[in-house]
Amino acid sequence: MTAQPAEQSGWRMPPMDGYTVDDLLTLPDLPPHTELIDGSLVLVSPQRYFHFVTIDLLVTGLRTSVPPDLKVAREMTVVLDSRNGPEPDICVIKAAAKKGLRQTYFEGKDVVLAVEVISPESEARDRLTKTHKYAAAGIRYYWVVEMAEPDDYPVVEVFELSEKSGTYRSTGIHRDRLKVDKPYPIDIDLTAIDNL
Repeated sequence: MTAQPAEQSGWRMPPMDGYTVDDLLTLPDLPPHTELIDGSLVLVSPQRYFHFVTIDLLVTGLRTSVPPDLKVAREMTVVLDSRNGPEPDICVIKAAAKKGLRQTYFEGKDVVLAVEVISPESEARDRLTKTHKYAAAGIRYYWVVEMAEPDDYPVVEVFELSEKSGTYRSTGIHRDRLKVDKPYPIDIDLTAIDNL
C-alpha cells in the first residue's frame, strides 16, 4: 500500500516554518483539543474516564472558592506566543480576560494557574515541555495531576514560579486532599472522585 500525498489524504502539508496561533485558531476541521507546540500541531488521543472526572472534580473544587476577580475555565487554548497555543485541562484566569461566550482562547498573561491531567501520551509534554513554556510565559502556578496506584485517586503536584530563577519549584504533592493558599484558598477532597 502506498501513502497518498498529504493534500489527497485530506491533510494539509505544514508550512515551511511551522504553524502559527492564527492557523490553530482558523484552520477548519481540526480535531477537538488540538494544541500548537513550537509550531507543530499536536493531536490529542482519546482520554480515559479518569481524565474527564478528575477535570470535573478539580473544576468544581476550584469554583467553590474562586474570588470574584478570577474565573475558572476548562479546555481553552492559551496563546503564549505566535508559535505556542497549548490547551491546559483547566486554567484560572483573571476575570477581566473573559470577553464573552464566543471567545476561543486566553492570553498567557491572563492565566494565573494552569492545570494538566497527565495521560500516557501527554506525560513528556505536560511534565517537560509545558512546564518550560508556562514558566516562560509567567504563569505563576502550575499543577500536574496523575493517577496514583493502587486506588486510582488523583495526586496533584503543585508548582510555583520562582521570580528569581524564572522556573517552577515544587511546593507540595497532595494525596487524598488538596489544600493550598495560592493562588487563593482551595480545599478539594481528591477521594471524592469515587462519587463521579
